[in-house]
Amino acid sequence: MLFKIAGSALYGVEAYLVEVEVDIVFGVPDFVTVGLPDKTVRESRERVKTALKNCGYPVTRRKIIINLAPADRKKEGSAFDLPIALGLLAHLEVFPSSRLKNFLFSGELALDGRIKPVPGVLPTAVLAKKKAFKGIVIPRENEKEAALVKGLDIYALNDIHEVISMLNGSADIKPSNFDLKDLLKDEDMNFDFRDIKGQEHCKRALEVAAAGGHNVLMIGPPGAGKTMMARRLPTIMPPMTFDEIVETTQIYSVAGLLGDRGAVVYRPFRSPHHTTSDAGLIGGGVIPRPGDVSLAHHGVLFLDELPEFRKKVLESLRQPMEDGKVTISRASMTVTYPSSFMLVASMNPCEDSHCFLPDSGYECTDSQRNRYYSKISGPLLDRIDIHLEVPKVDYKDISSKEGGEASDTIRKRVVKARDRQLKRFRGQKIFCNAEMGVKELKHFCTPDKEGEELLHLAVDKLGFSARAYDRVLKVARTIADLEGAEGLSAAHISEAIQYRMWDKYFK
Repeated sequence: MLFKIAGSALYGVEAYLVEVEVDIVFGVPDFVTVGLPDKTVRESRERVKTALKNCGYPVTRRKIIINLAPADRKKEGSAFDLPIALGLLAHLEVFPSSRLKNFLFSGELALDGRIKPVPGVLPTAVLAKKKAFKGIVIPRENEKEAALVKGLDIYALNDIHEVISMLNGSADIKPSNFDLKDLLKDEDMNFDFRDIKGQEHCKRALEVAAAGGHNVLMIGPPGAGKTMMARRLPTIMPPMTFDEIVETTQIYSVAGLLGDRGAVVYRPFRSPHHTTSDAGLIGGGVIPRPGDVSLAHHGVLFLDELPEFRKKVLESLRQPMEDGKVTISRASMTVTYPSSFMLVASMNPCEDSHCFLPDSGYECTDSQRNRYYSKISGPLLDRIDIHLEVPKVDYKDISSKEGGEASDTIRKRVVKARDRQLKRFRGQKIFCNAEMGVKELKHFCTPDKEGEELLHLAVDKLGFSARAYDRVLKVARTIADLEGAEGLSAAHISEAIQYRMWDKYFK
């Protein structure tokens, strides 16, 4: 008799339904899996047979045929172990097979029958609810992430024996009752802006960046605090909404990076090394996996020593920065991952380390500076709203016992500014000033007469490009939002222009 069990496979950050058909027929004893399985799926024959045998259930010596439908899409991973095992157990009539249709199953089997965790359980739970399943049966370790999906019975079980008991209607096996409040509790912040000594101008610029979702390039000597400030930027960004938590957690679930966390509730911070490949940064592989731009979704992507990254890698950033998503094409599939992040990059003013030595009297020549800056393309720099000079920290600031403003204080101002933006863009798919298009710029970013004159001078004297002009207006709009102002004054425009003063060095 043929049995059908619901399973799932991953496609990008989403799951799709896979019908696992299990049949036992007359013929030479064999265990055949069809439906474009990868090596991991094909190896399930040994895991499943050994697990059932060690749990006391006999495995037939007849021919076993497993079909994974739809048959024209490649299947990968070990999550099909559990549904395949249940198909074989259904032939032994150890539970009512009619109950199988109510649930979606996912899990890897250990040789002793334990159910081991698998990646992508959150997208699988979302799929189960969408397809109107009564519940989902998953490994115990994946319970927390599945709890993000409301209105679905989640059975997080330890082994095959518990699954059989659940299908037999045992009163001892109950759906998980995980409290979402505990799961969504904000993580303790290990970093705080009060740790930063001095650099008031820089902290102000990062506050503006957080309030408007603007990209930042910090330029300063080693030891000035660039990395320290970048690591603390997520602490002043607005708390993640529930939808943002689910989106980001799905990416980490697919990538297998959730660990003991049930959800990503704190804005992610990713800092890839400058030797990373374009596949590591953007995503890729024979079977595509999300890269750092997607793992930084709704958070911060920090590129330290920006000119040291390979040019090809940096140029690949342009599409995700512009579109908020990245598309990876392979011969067998094309997947799209979300990648809406704040880019924060840092670099030294010059590539020669001698110019940073105290009292050396050595300065970079124009040719050295130009050669160093030429490693970064103009189109990429134009997409960075704020170019921030980070000076060396004075001794009086280093030795000061007084801390600066706490992250919580700054965050409150940022949240108020973001609230104004959300009201302004209500009904549109725009969530911060950095995402404004040409239409919104014309409508919401009209400066007064003095501000217009400042912009005219900036374009003529500093050589601002059309994209840089738009970026100045966006930053000025954010500065006005922090003050609660409706219009753009000359003061707002002036502060925004000073955040682009390094444009002249990148020509």
